[in-house]
Amino acid sequence: MNELNDEKISRRKFLGLSSSAIAMMSLAGLGFSKGYAKNEPTIAIQDILNKEYQTDVLVIGSGMAGLFASVKAHDAGAKVMMVSKGRLGSSGQTPFAKGIFSYDESEEKLSKDEFIEKVSRSALGTNNPIFTRQLVENSYARVKELRQWGFFDSPLYNVSFSKPMNERNIPLIERVMITNLIEENGHIIGAAGFSVDEEKVIIFKAKTVVLCTGAGGFKPNGFPIADLTHDGTIMAYEIGAKVTGKEWNDGHPGSEKNATASFDNWHGMFEKKPETTSVDIHHDLGVDLNYIAYVKGGPVQMGPPSDKSSNVAMGGPYTPEEFKRSGPPQRRENDKERGRPPRDEKEGSGPGMPQGAAVGGSSAGLAIHKSEGLVPINDKCESTIKGLYAAGDALGSYMSGGIYTQIGSSLAGSAVQGAIAGEAAANYSKEIELKDISTQKVEAIKAEILAPLKREAGFSPAWVTQTLQGIMIPNFVLYIKKESLLKGALAYIEELRDQNMPLLIASDMHELRLAHETKNMIISAQMKLEASLMRKESRCSHYRLDYPDIDEKNWQAWINIYKDENGNMQLEKQAFGTWPVLQRA
Repeated sequence: MNELNDEKISRRKFLGLSSSAIAMMSLAGLGFSKGYAKNEPTIAIQDILNKEYQTDVLVIGSGMAGLFASVKAHDAGAKVMMVSKGRLGSSGQTPFAKGIFSYDESEEKLSKDEFIEKVSRSALGTNNPIFTRQLVENSYARVKELRQWGFFDSPLYNVSFSKPMNERNIPLIERVMITNLIEENGHIIGAAGFSVDEEKVIIFKAKTVVLCTGAGGFKPNGFPIADLTHDGTIMAYEIGAKVTGKEWNDGHPGSEKNATASFDNWHGMFEKKPETTSVDIHHDLGVDLNYIAYVKGGPVQMGPPSDKSSNVAMGGPYTPEEFKRSGPPQRRENDKERGRPPRDEKEGSGPGMPQGAAVGGSSAGLAIHKSEGLVPINDKCESTIKGLYAAGDALGSYMSGGIYTQIGSSLAGSAVQGAIAGEAAANYSKEIELKDISTQKVEAIKAEILAPLKREAGFSPAWVTQTLQGIMIPNFVLYIKKESLLKGALAYIEELRDQNMPLLIASDMHELRLAHETKNMIISAQMKLEASLMRKESRCSHYRLDYPDIDEKNWQAWINIYKDENGNMQLEKQAFGTWPVLQRA
């Protein structure tokens, strides 16, 4: 650090260095691990095999959305295949979600219309009421099916998820990272990736594809989710799909004690059996604690959501008066009769809630559930690419808008949307023929996938990821935003994109996975900064110090991001309550 100060290397000079390698070596004094280095592959690249599959509906992802997409696509008469980077029911965010919303019209005090209206008030208009309605109308049926499969009998989901898959003989390919979606003339025709465990590149020919790949973060410590890295969003963006929701932020904190330990931070989530939740609409997990820590310093004493009584700080993120509350959550009526265990009313003692002092950044890079992902063009979860559907956290449905409004709605929403997308993809696949993928295109994709293995020298994914985390995770960049700091961070992310991303290296199939994940995180980081700069207001989980108020005149709109014909990132507004304008041939 002293050497860097002695040389007086300014930020402008740093960014202007002609050789990226020199710039990276200059950071050695900051304590970073090895940067630019010789690549030493441990596998024979020429021996990597090609494998090919074909199906009507390809479901990518094996969480709650992927399960229902596969089951309902099969039940609608399509030939279905599921491929997953992890294990069925055991990767992504699904294993840690232990509450699932179930709206039983015979028991709830709020009608469906009242529920939707109240969610919209909490979400400050950012929700899409069509997807909110789908949640409330279909959650009970999805929960009933899950109960039949044994979902509520164990804290582990693999066995219950396997039951409907095995009953239908739906092929499942695990431990395969999909890196490329394949389109032709604006229509999806397949996908490609590689096995993490075997030396194989795999090509999938498909009539339709359903992305159930979840959202993504920047692999922060203290959060049990490290394999969600925006894969689906970015590979869809690369073929021309519009994506949305990158300015919103998940606000899950960690505990000051053992702050980097996932198990400690998420006590109870690992052993707890899932349960249903009833109507309990809030305005939770924005950036309240982040703002208090910014103004007063951290860590912050954790209390019930939206309770600022012990953390008073003037100004900050806005919570509608209707949704301000203090004290522990109210005990729900008839919990015992409904088969639900009573809530533990000890302050901060619920699963996934840190005890005592809280620190931020545990879920850095993750947006609000259902707010980021592919832009839907209709209520069938179809994207702006023909034949490409998305569901769950891979779909920017804005089911609850830019804030958390209903406990358990994310898991239920994934089940509901997965079922809708799977059935829609199956029905559409009956209308079209399976397209061939040319040998030339296959070879070009294979070369792109394996490029990090072939480079003689470059940057390790671990080093670039560590650098990205140092840029993006600070509270004053990702959560408490202002233009000067957002632009400064963006300059560094653009440097990673232009100078480091093309030189990522890998020595084996595992590191190849890390290289592609790192690329996806870099592009997503740019999206988050660009969208945060564009939205010149504060609303829900997006907070700007320099624009602290809601701007109803100019920002009754979502932000969509797409790649233009020159390969540049572009942003546009889409008015609340509308579908995007399509430019299909």
